[in-house]
Amino acid sequence: MMPLLKVEMNIFETILARRSIRSYKAQAVDRVTVNILLEAAVRAPTAIHQEPWAFIIVQDQPLLQKLSDRAKPLFLAKAAAQQSSSKHHDHILEAFRSPGFNIFYNAGTLILICGKKASPSFEADCWLAAENLMLAACAMGLGTCVIGSALPAVNDPEVEVLLGISDEFSVIAPIILGYPDEEIAPSFRKPPLVLSKFIAT
Repeated sequence: MMPLLKVEMNIFETILARRSIRSYKAQAVDRVTVNILLEAAVRAPTAIHQEPWAFIIVQDQPLLQKLSDRAKPLFLAKAAAQQSSSKHHDHILEAFRSPGFNIFYNAGTLILICGKKASPSFEADCWLAAENLMLAACAMGLGTCVIGSALPAVNDPEVEVLLGISDEFSVIAPIILGYPDEEIAPSFRKPPLVLSKFIAT
């Protein structure tokens, strides 16, 4: 196990500070840092201690561009089939139609958290690992963003072969990682929606 990393934020400060970052500096994230984040990821809760996760690290820019180019038409086809529309949704579709748009926002690192499909609750376990990774990255001054639009592409059989993903696994959480190149604005959330309270009297 790696030694504990000293960071300036406590856990609650980190939870409040985390944002989805969509603009990155060219500075690369080194392998030691990536390994620290993976160590954080595998400390997540896991159903009956199955630890069903595995990881793909992509830092090859031509490959990232190839994955982005493959993902965009798949995302647009799925959106067309769903026939949903809103101002925000239409803005996203417009971006995906642009040849110059990169779904990974030019981040230098993509981490694919994969789950072993035979394990119970493998999807939930992988998302718990993803949250651990993103919070650890935030505490280290790094930015992350979940790129759900990449899922149809990275789970395509041809791409799975390209990335070395066996039939045993499925990609659950595609997360970009890098050094933020934007001012991180405050993020607001609605108050918790409590459906019921059962309080002992």
